[in-house]
Amino acid sequence: MIKFNHLFNKENSFLLIAGPCAVESEEIAYETAEKIHKISKKLDINFVFKGSFKKANRSKIDSFTGIGDEKALEILKKVGNSFSIPTTTDIHEVKDAELAAKHVDILQIPAFLARQTDLIVAAAKTSKIVNIKKGQFMNPTSMKFAVEKVKDSGNDKILITERGNMFGYQDLVVDFRGIPKMKEYAPVILDVTHSLQQPNQPSGITGGHPELIETIAKAGIASGVDGLFIETHPSPENAKSDGKNMLALEKLENLLVKLLKIKSAI
Repeated sequence: MIKFNHLFNKENSFLLIAGPCAVESEEIAYETAEKIHKISKKLDINFVFKGSFKKANRSKIDSFTGIGDEKALEILKKVGNSFSIPTTTDIHEVKDAELAAKHVDILQIPAFLARQTDLIVAAAKTSKIVNIKKGQFMNPTSMKFAVEKVKDSGNDKILITERGNMFGYQDLVVDFRGIPKMKEYAPVILDVTHSLQQPNQPSGITGGHPELIETIAKAGIASGVDGLFIETHPSPENAKSDGKNMLALEKLENLLVKLLKIKSAI
């Protein structure tokens, strides 16, 4: 089991949580993890591989939801063991907590579920690291209570992830004033790619602004976030989920080099 403090033990660096939106196949998971692992080793960045074992929150009933819970979780476990890296996935129901905890190191609470007490408590009681995404509808100060739910359940290994606030019905905006406030409660990760989503589109397919990934990431590092969450894929245009706001895998290293320079400068 990864030690929580080891996530942030690199001077002049930051934690990187990255991978495809969903576990689409073993081949894509391995290809993505191997590439990011090589980059992170080269740049001396702590890396956590992410991938949703199932997509429970979808716009349409025929949207991709996964390749099977056990199959996807086994792939995450294999990836972690193969590259000796921590892994994370999101959970949506109380029963998911114990199941996912057998396969990954960090349990992620989705933004839409950040106020679901039973879910947060179930995650906390697994003794895994718990990463709570701030709801798009929540004030940064309200995350204090989400963090307290984990601590009151006997677990002090907590991350908060900022992923933007609703800006009208079909857009999101990151309020960087919330970063220092939430850092009073727990280390803060900035979800760069989901912050650039355009949800609730008439087509039923979420849009996005991937061309702004570098801008948001730079602003996040400059504002003092402890880590970045970046969804990346070898071929975003062919991704089965969230392809509209993912970073092409081939662009990741160049972006990280720029961000490390900013981190070093501040």
